[in-house]
Amino acid sequence: MLIQEVILENFMSYEYARVPFKPGVNVICGPNGAGKSSLLLAISVALGQSYTERSRKLSDLIRWGKDRARVTLILDNSKRGGRRPVPKYSKDRIFLTRVLRRDGKYWFELENRAATKEDVERLLGRFGVDPDNMLIIMHQSMVEQFTVLSSVEKLRMVEAAVGLEPFRENVLEAQRKLTRILSQEESVSKLLESAEQTLSYWREQYERYQEKKQLQTKRRFLERESAWAEVERRESTLKALEAERHRNEENLSRVEAEIKTVKGDLENLQSQQRTLREALKEAFSERLSFEREIAENEATLALCEQLLTEALLLESTIQKNSGQFKLMRSENLRAMLENARRHLSTVNSRLKENQARMQSLEEDAGKVAEEILDNRVQLALLQYRRETAVTDLERIDAALKEAKATLSEVIAKAEQTGTRIAVLKSTAEIQDEIRVTEGHLAALADVSEDIERMYESYSKLYLELKEKAQLVAENREKTLEEVKVRMDAWRSVMQSLLDRVNLEYQKILSQMLATGEVRLANGHDIETAGLEILVGFKGGKPVPLDSYTQSGGERTTATMSFLLALQQHVRSPFRAVDEYDIHMDPRNREMIARMLLSLIKDATAQYIVITPSQITFAQENVNIITVQNVEGKSVVREVT
Repeated sequence: MLIQEVILENFMSYEYARVPFKPGVNVICGPNGAGKSSLLLAISVALGQSYTERSRKLSDLIRWGKDRARVTLILDNSKRGGRRPVPKYSKDRIFLTRVLRRDGKYWFELENRAATKEDVERLLGRFGVDPDNMLIIMHQSMVEQFTVLSSVEKLRMVEAAVGLEPFRENVLEAQRKLTRILSQEESVSKLLESAEQTLSYWREQYERYQEKKQLQTKRRFLERESAWAEVERRESTLKALEAERHRNEENLSRVEAEIKTVKGDLENLQSQQRTLREALKEAFSERLSFEREIAENEATLALCEQLLTEALLLESTIQKNSGQFKLMRSENLRAMLENARRHLSTVNSRLKENQARMQSLEEDAGKVAEEILDNRVQLALLQYRRETAVTDLERIDAALKEAKATLSEVIAKAEQTGTRIAVLKSTAEIQDEIRVTEGHLAALADVSEDIERMYESYSKLYLELKEKAQLVAENREKTLEEVKVRMDAWRSVMQSLLDRVNLEYQKILSQMLATGEVRLANGHDIETAGLEILVGFKGGKPVPLDSYTQSGGERTTATMSFLLALQQHVRSPFRAVDEYDIHMDPRNREMIARMLLSLIKDATAQYIVITPSQITFAQENVNIITVQNVEGKSVVREVT
């Protein structure tokens, strides 16, 4: 049960009325124009049914001459199974009011507090009521409207009425998810294709960049090799200078040794020369002495010879005078002459010896002088060589100092390029390779370092997209499986429901001498799946229920048979139908009424049936509400 009572104030033909309702069937009857349908319309307005708001202006529902109308529903919130339908309100009755104003302003009130339509929808959701479902509230002409609905709309309406919408929503959610995944897969695929093309471009650029890096590495290695080759060249130069210095030092040592030897020889020769000079001086003095002696002896000899001659001249004179004197003088002179001759011979012999010795000494002195001259020349040459060697050593030392400084600089520069390596090529060969490498690098001058970052970025993006594509593909497969599982679950519950409804539908039709079938159409596709209601009267083959094939009474009978077959599965505690029997013949009207009472005899649901006649419901356990129009006002005359 949902509604305990409806209170109407200035609503359509009602000025004021309180209409109580009970569980089970509530029959509202009365003559045409009494206000029967107005009661159901008031309930629908209070429940916020969209149909009532679309069909007319709500301000048109206000009683003529009044500015405001109010419809209040007293809803049953008593405990069921130990719980209240709306636990928020800890009371058995909830007042839901809809206020309509002539100026077009409308609002809801819950427990005398303003509420939004969303609040009302949440409240009704707790009760399980959907006022917009015509299988729950079916106004006049809605029986005809139901027949013209498409099979898809009928099926969805049934799903909503029996509470199977979550199954459909699960499938639709999975399909939406699948659509999103397929769209995502398509997007990722396009992105992946675009990324692959972009990556291909950047891969080519990256390969050029790698080539450039290799060339740069090669150039650095060549520069390193060139630097260490220069070090080796400088070291070779230094070694050559050191070897040259060593040779010069040895040469200088030899020269100095030779100078020392020559100086020694020169001193010896000079000593010999001095000795020879002294000997020559002595020999010369001796010669002078000998020559004086010779001269003296020759003078003496000449004198003796002159004296002897004179003596001989005198001898004759003397012989005349004295013979003894003559003998004595001649003999003395001859003796002196002989002595002088012997002495002269001796002196001449000694002079010759002296001359021979002096000649020998002069020759020796000449030789010594020549040797001294040679030694002095040799010494001068050696001293020149020594000076040259010293100069060369100074030059070499300066060159060595400069070479060592340069080598230190070159080594420091080479160490900046890396540790020392063995150099197998000449500097010229290395420089040739560097020039060739520089040429290749010049061709790759447009390749920047950003390429590596771009390539890595796009590689990462491509891998991420590839992983994402794989993940999306896996999700697609999972979602396809999920769609299949949920579709199978939906199809299973729908088929199970329709099988039960079909049995009941066929049972009801059989009592009216008709045949029919309720079945699921296009069950493989939830979007196009529909409910097909087939019916055949007077022995005819069952055909789809529509607004053209069957008569009005047949459509109404078939529709009500379907509704009755569905009732035990509808979850709403409240249902209403307005003048369903208007086109039925008396027999079918009575059959439908009996079946309705039979089906809901033990149910806790609340039914409101609006009919011009209460005869078909003149039974126990039926709440009959009689409505009449008195002087332009609808009033509730009787409630039994």
